Amino acid sequence: MTLALGPSLTRKWLAAALVAALAVTATAAEAKPKKSRSAAQSSSSRSSGGDEYAGWKRGTAAIVVDGNTGKVLYEENADSLRHPASLTKIMTLYMLFEQLQAGRLKLDSDLPVSAHAASQSPTKLNLRPGSTIEVEDAIKAVVTRSANDAAVVIGEAIGGTESNFAEMMTRKARALGMSNTTFRNASGLPNPGQVTTARDLSILGRAIQDRFPREYRYFSTRAFVYRGETIGNHNRLMLRMEGVDGIKTGYTNASGFNLVTSLHRDDRFLVGVVLGGSSASSRDQRMASILTSNLPRAYAGGRVAPKVIETAQRDDEPAPRPMPIPVAARQSEPAQAVAPLPPPQRVAYAAADPVTTASVAPVRAPTPGSAEPIKPVAVRTTTIARPGSNQMPAPTFSGQPSGTLGYLPAQSAAAAQSDMESPPGDLLMGPPPERETSPVAHGVRTASAAPVALPAATVASATTPAPKPVRVASTGPVATPRSAPARSGWIIQIGAFGGEKEARSQLDAARGKAGKLLKSADPYTEKVEKGRSDIYRARFAGLTEKDAKEACRLLERNKFDCMTLRN
Repeated sequence: MTLALGPSLTRKWLAAALVAALAVTATAAEAKPKKSRSAAQSSSSRSSGGDEYAGWKRGTAAIVVDGNTGKVLYEENADSLRHPASLTKIMTLYMLFEQLQAGRLKLDSDLPVSAHAASQSPTKLNLRPGSTIEVEDAIKAVVTRSANDAAVVIGEAIGGTESNFAEMMTRKARALGMSNTTFRNASGLPNPGQVTTARDLSILGRAIQDRFPREYRYFSTRAFVYRGETIGNHNRLMLRMEGVDGIKTGYTNASGFNLVTSLHRDDRFLVGVVLGGSSASSRDQRMASILTSNLPRAYAGGRVAPKVIETAQRDDEPAPRPMPIPVAARQSEPAQAVAPLPPPQRVAYAAADPVTTASVAPVRAPTPGSAEPIKPVAVRTTTIARPGSNQMPAPTFSGQPSGTLGYLPAQSAAAAQSDMESPPGDLLMGPPPERETSPVAHGVRTASAAPVALPAATVASATTPAPKPVRVASTGPVATPRSAPARSGWIIQIGAFGGEKEARSQLDAARGKAGKLLKSADPYTEKVEKGRSDIYRARFAGLTEKDAKEACRLLERNKFDCMTLRN
């Protein structure tokens, strides 16, 4: 049956149906924004707390260490995990310097550029896949521009792959005592698992100077020229603060602005680390502040702390790819106990001419089964001058604190005699060397000088010297004074300057203008006293006569003063 509706009823029914439809539509429209707001809130929550959940370690940290004593002068969150960013490249270069020192790579060795290395995010040199870059250019690119592609090129050349190289870096960190540091890549690009601490980085900042003093000079490079482009250093503190000689800056969003700085001034040596700065300028200001405030507290009497050395090393480390044969792992060196210091003893002089004696320490043989070659201990020849009177001149070591390892307060000869009567023919210690006539190879660790036997007839009593510090023998490693290294070949001099930094800067600039001719040359500065002031000669050594004259002609065309010297 068909129900007939009047026009009025039909309109009412249609109106009711339309209202119901609108109500349903309105409900659906409101639900969608609610869902979107909920998703937005969830997303906001992830963005605010997600960094922590993902493993990012944010925050500030700082430390200042006295490099002469190893004492911590200032610290804040020094053991809190942080991301190193491009401070990673300090370890990358440590590994490269190790290859240079071992002779597996040379400064002019060509390193291949892989597609992986070329694909790294800026900053970089924009290296092309399939091309090569010389080792020295890669070093300077890492120091100045902090080039990520160059860092990966270095890592792949040494480790085969970047991941293998990162594992090698981590093992090296453990060997140096950086127990809270883990590396995941060679450049420092963001990775939640790449972490370190301010204290660990202070160890690395000292270790790279102790192990590679010659190569460390690259960290003071202010600019270098690559493919016609002059690239400046990011480390502005070198230009603003006297005594700063490096070493590296770093930044990522997760790490903030980071800096490791080395300062040498007035025989004081500081290494500072600042992590998590809010800007480059605020980071630099904080570093300058903590270094300046702690510099007066630093020890100015010369290095008394032992060098930072590798105390352990895994023997399963993969051989670097460029090396044709595997490298035997170096045996770990156990910490040496310090023997009790002997009492001071008298020194006798002959009635004739000054006596020249030599002290020879025994040769340390390698561990059985080790591939390490026998390392002879350096021999030092000491000249003992006969005093003009019967009073023995006491050696003076300015600034040595009482109780410092290797030193003890002097006693009078009479007191020493009462403490220990030495029979004729006893072993007597002479004063510290006045000059070193036998050069000691750099980097060789030696045992302390052995006592020297003098004829019994020469033994004479000595009067009481003034109380002054006396250096005594120790079983621990000692820093041996080095004579100036011998320079070979022809030398060119590009000028004399009022400061060492200015002289080194000119050497870098000259090498940029005559790179091919000076690539294998040995740059150095020579301090000369002129009246009441000092000047620093900037020179290159190790050249042939032809290359020296050619380099001078080229430099003179580039407005450098230059003269050749026959060595």
